[in-house]
Amino acid sequence: MSSDPHAYATTGLDRAKRPHACVLTIFGASGDLTKRKLIPALYNLALEKRLPERFAVVGYARSEMSHEEFRQKMHETVSKFSRTGLKEESVWQQFASALYYVQGSYEGLEGYQKLKQFIDGFDRGSRVPPVRVFYLATPPELYGSVVQQIAAVGLTCHENDGEPRTRVIIEKPFGTDLETARELNRRVHEVLDEKQIYRIDHYLGKETVQNIMVFRFANAVFEPIWNRRYVDHVQITAAETVGVENRGGYYDKSGVVRDMFQNHLLQLLCLTAMEPPVAFGADATRDEKGKLLRSVRPVTPDTVAEFAVRGQYGRGRVGGKEVVGYREEPDVGKDSPAPTYAAIKFYVDNWRWEGVPFYLRSGKRMPKRVTEIAIQFKRPPLLLFRTCAAVDDVSPNVLVMRIQPDEGVSLTFEVKPPGPEICVSPLSLDFKYEQAFGNTSPEAYETLLEDCIEGDSTLYTRHDWVEEAWALVDPIIKTWDRSKPTSFPNYEAGSWGPREADEFMQRDGRRWRCP
Repeated sequence: MSSDPHAYATTGLDRAKRPHACVLTIFGASGDLTKRKLIPALYNLALEKRLPERFAVVGYARSEMSHEEFRQKMHETVSKFSRTGLKEESVWQQFASALYYVQGSYEGLEGYQKLKQFIDGFDRGSRVPPVRVFYLATPPELYGSVVQQIAAVGLTCHENDGEPRTRVIIEKPFGTDLETARELNRRVHEVLDEKQIYRIDHYLGKETVQNIMVFRFANAVFEPIWNRRYVDHVQITAAETVGVENRGGYYDKSGVVRDMFQNHLLQLLCLTAMEPPVAFGADATRDEKGKLLRSVRPVTPDTVAEFAVRGQYGRGRVGGKEVVGYREEPDVGKDSPAPTYAAIKFYVDNWRWEGVPFYLRSGKRMPKRVTEIAIQFKRPPLLLFRTCAAVDDVSPNVLVMRIQPDEGVSLTFEVKPPGPEICVSPLSLDFKYEQAFGNTSPEAYETLLEDCIEGDSTLYTRHDWVEEAWALVDPIIKTWDRSKPTSFPNYEAGSWGPREADEFMQRDGRRWRCP
């Protein structure tokens, strides 16, 4: 392998905004995220010639490792986790020659100084300074100190033209509540401008999530009915069949609201309900998301019981297999009150959505893995077919945007089946991404890493949005923390959640979809 950090080069037509050179440093290079997502994503970008002409990846962690050992470990990782596999050995050889490793502590300056020496070596003799990307794939408690240490050794300086060529990607969680989120923002803003900070939510990199805006704003047939006059309610579901796997210690402190609602589900709510931005750019798009969150009616501590339901799974069967309850999982407390399921009703108090409920739910050990947004339209004002069908048998029109795993869009409407009698029956128009485009969609991390390298923060989260999101879920989390549940576990693994969640919908005269 070449030890020259200038060795990696791509061919083909680069996009105009792609920088000439980039050094991407991954803090936490020996961790799971690096192995499963980041290195495979970067390899796929290399395979498709979507990286800068001069490019290097520097892994940084506490473990002792040589460049060659790091490359060998990443070879195993790409073989196992890349969506493309190791298709071309020549591409791997070229990509591997751009992989380097620096061993160092996260606390002292010595390791950061070694890192600076490497990056300065990459800069030396270059007419165009490289973009520096630092990816924080470390435990969240290290975020603030890592950012301040890279600043202390001079790795966050602006160039002579005033443009920041340093970008820092911060993984979720962005704090554990509103107070810690504000403190994290304060610490990183001490040494970085907001436009240098890229808070990553991998949901925003999914092709189908990006397509929500295109679907809404590029089709004249839907936008005129996307409002309170025609929409009865919206359901946003993120269901998982898995339990907590090897994350019991983290999940027991976090719970489903911190893990899924504060980030993923509120992002989907914003994309579904926000107003059209003036342009498809970072600031315009994130401005509209911020306006939408500020329009969401807060759930106050005294209304949590009315607007939210929690649950925790017990023993059951998922995919035909017996599984243990949450409290029997490794590293989970035997009387843990952590919710693994939650359903929350939000109202958006603006002109478009006044009076329309948005039901958000997420749970582990559900019968099916699915993330979707379902817009249910109001029934026609006069039902002409009462004589041939009960009112309840006439299905409402439902538009479903499936985020994963069966990505696509479906629209349910009523038709008359063949025959002499006048009767109604539901039918769906169904669009599937894989059938239309093939199974070629890039992984979310590929899209997001490429955007950061190119300086496009449209799909990243801004500091004000993070704080607004925490402000919405904090009262629910703290109210539940103060009143420990007495009925846990209250739903069987392999079911769609607790009975209280069904009653929660029935009080509104509605019911959950069965995806």
